[in-house]
Amino acid sequence: MGLQHNRGLQVQQFNPVIAGAFEQLERGVYDPEFFASFSDTEENVVETSTATVSQFQNEGSDTEGAVGIRQQLPTGTEVEASVSSERSISTRSPEQQTARLGLTVTQQLLRGFGPSVNLASIRQAELETEASRYELRGYTEAVIADIEMAYWRYVAAREAIRVVKSSLEIAQSQLEEVESRIEVGDLPENEAAAARAEVALSKQNLIDAQSAMEKQRYTLLRLVQPNLSVTEMQALEAVSSPDVDVSREPDAEESILLALQSRSEIKEAELQLQRGELETVVTRNGRLPKLELFINLGKTGYADTFDDSFKNLDGPGYDVTVGLEFSQALGNRQARARDIIARTELEQGKEALANLRDLVRFDVLLALNELKRARLQVSASTETRGYREQTLQAERDRFEVGTATALDVALTQRDLLQSRLAEIEARVAFMIARIRLFQAEGTLIERRGLSIDSVDREIIDW
Repeated sequence: MGLQHNRGLQVQQFNPVIAGAFEQLERGVYDPEFFASFSDTEENVVETSTATVSQFQNEGSDTEGAVGIRQQLPTGTEVEASVSSERSISTRSPEQQTARLGLTVTQQLLRGFGPSVNLASIRQAELETEASRYELRGYTEAVIADIEMAYWRYVAAREAIRVVKSSLEIAQSQLEEVESRIEVGDLPENEAAAARAEVALSKQNLIDAQSAMEKQRYTLLRLVQPNLSVTEMQALEAVSSPDVDVSREPDAEESILLALQSRSEIKEAELQLQRGELETVVTRNGRLPKLELFINLGKTGYADTFDDSFKNLDGPGYDVTVGLEFSQALGNRQARARDIIARTELEQGKEALANLRDLVRFDVLLALNELKRARLQVSASTETRGYREQTLQAERDRFEVGTATALDVALTQRDLLQSRLAEIEARVAFMIARIRLFQAEGTLIERRGLSIDSVDREIIDW
């Protein structure tokens, strides 16, 4: 319910989808492109005859049309194939129709050469998509941990009410016994004050415990389903109890290894490092001069009609153009600066990743230490509670024979109440410490039987 209704998580689920769209955006650079053009020119000019040196008026029109397809390839090659037709009419010459089949190939020889450079942006986008999934995973683990810890705090508050109610019943029973013995003259009147104070204090504790449970209920519901009505909120009841097995102690080396393999932050950092390595490939290539080899092939047919111009494409008319084009910025400071930045950021990323791994080890060790403390506290608090129960029984026995006062019994009863509450807190603290360890290991999602679906959908589903 929490994963379905958490609005922050719903927002985060869109990030991998957006990142996947950027991946498609980069791939779209290599999609074939269809093009078409049409133009019509009318002219009326005055020309000078080269034979008579006299001027005359010349009217004419030119109509051109072309269609074709072009595509950029990862090798640094651009290919364009086209079919064009031109119609020319003037007062000086008869109508002429020209048809042409053209093929142009342009190949980068230095800058922009090869798939390793040209596919780098696609690979970087893929890494960003994968990194966004790990970011979503880390956010999801935090949501799960918050829900589980809120649940166990709610359980602790519920158990505290049970203990305080039991303490109130015992205090009321003690007061009734004291009042009965006062009536028969077995105890002085002032003995009732301590018993009455204990009942009043237990009522105070119950009020605080009930308020604390409501606070924890609202906290849990905010994480699980924040839109419930007040009536539905009151219907929430925790069915689990903090009875846990504290005998097994996790292996530190195993937990650290799991964390280094599973933590979302490390996975993200590793992907960003790979992205940085690809960036250095691009910037290193960007320092090279630009050198293009281009080949332009054409087959042309001429006639006085449109149909005949295409029929005459097997005639002698053709054109071939081969050439090189070179360019280089003098000093090339921009490209060199980009390369320096990329290589420096790559080294920075390596150091950051090493530092992150150290922090993860430290997180796991702290979580293990807290789990060990909580486990020992469960045993110690259980033992303390047992001795407090024995002490209370001893005080009651002394009270029965008149060697202890009602105040002695009340103080012992308070100690037992605190011991019982401490035992509950210790058990819940152990549950929370175990959740924090799983979170530090990066294994909380798998331990709860959950997974993140692929991002090739419009919205990620759980």
